[in-house]
Amino acid sequence: MAEREKDLFRDTWVRFIGYSNEVGESFRPVVPVKLVRATYGVAFAYVLADTVDKSWKMFRKGGGPKKVFVETGDALIWQTLASVAIPGLVINRICHYTQRYLEKNVPKITHAPRKVAAVAVGLASIPIIVYPIDKGVSLLMDVTYRRWYHM
Repeated sequence: MAEREKDLFRDTWVRFIGYSNEVGESFRPVVPVKLVRATYGVAFAYVLADTVDKSWKMFRKGGGPKKVFVETGDALIWQTLASVAIPGLVINRICHYTQRYLEKNVPKITHAPRKVAAVAVGLASIPIIVYPIDKGVSLLMDVTYRRWYHM
């Protein structure tokens, strides 16, 4: 069995750049919303970089316009879901519900420490959610887009 080439955007530390918006979401309780939005800009730049990388590799392999277009769509959809949309929502909700839980169940903790606790829980959650979300999005893509386009 041939060894698969290591993918810079999915198999190395570079993958975590795609999670910059999750860091932003974790800090949402304590930083201006403009800063959180800026982290989405970094994450989408990562998404676009991986999309261009996959498209260029398909083009260089001699894939015709249809193959390049399908590969571009695959990378763009996968990265948008796995790096931005799903983990952003997950971390946002983790932080939100952490604050709500502390507010209801530990009323002695004041507002500022609750926010800091939510940030800490959000940041600690990022490494835990990466693999399951990546795997889940890959499975979703396998039974939808990749099946429809015979990838």
